Amino acid sequence: MSLSEQIMSDMKEAMKSRDKIKLNTVRMIKSALMNEKIKVGHDLTPDEELTVLNREKKQREESIEDFTKAKREDLAEDTKKELAVVESYMPKQLSKEELEDLVTESIKEAGATSKSEFGKVMKVLMPKIKGKADGKVASDAVRNHLN
Repeated sequence: MSLSEQIMSDMKEAMKSRDKIKLNTVRMIKSALMNEKIKVGHDLTPDEELTVLNREKKQREESIEDFTKAKREDLAEDTKKELAVVESYMPKQLSKEELEDLVTESIKEAGATSKSEFGKVMKVLMPKIKGKADGKVASDAVRNHLN
């Protein structure tokens, strides 16, 4: 089942179960995907869909952080529920060990030996982990390995 079909199915299910948070979140995802489709001018590839989902995920993570700083736990809780819905459409996240293995493999592949070759390693690593790990966590892991 394609992502669009899955979203439509989940939207119907959320309407029937009267789950407002899930329904609103699915609608936002659908809207973001449609806007991206219009922007690029063709049907989205799975990679492009993943990029949109990552953007939605990051927005919610930043919102949770902002709400927590502002001591608005009620909004933070709702946003955490939205984040769970967004993450349900994303591929399974890599474990710390799997990420470390990919970092080591990418360093060897890039032939990197010093911190100055950080960019080369990231260029090799990012396509392998797209949507499966946070870029910041990956860059931290690369920095640790290049020390």
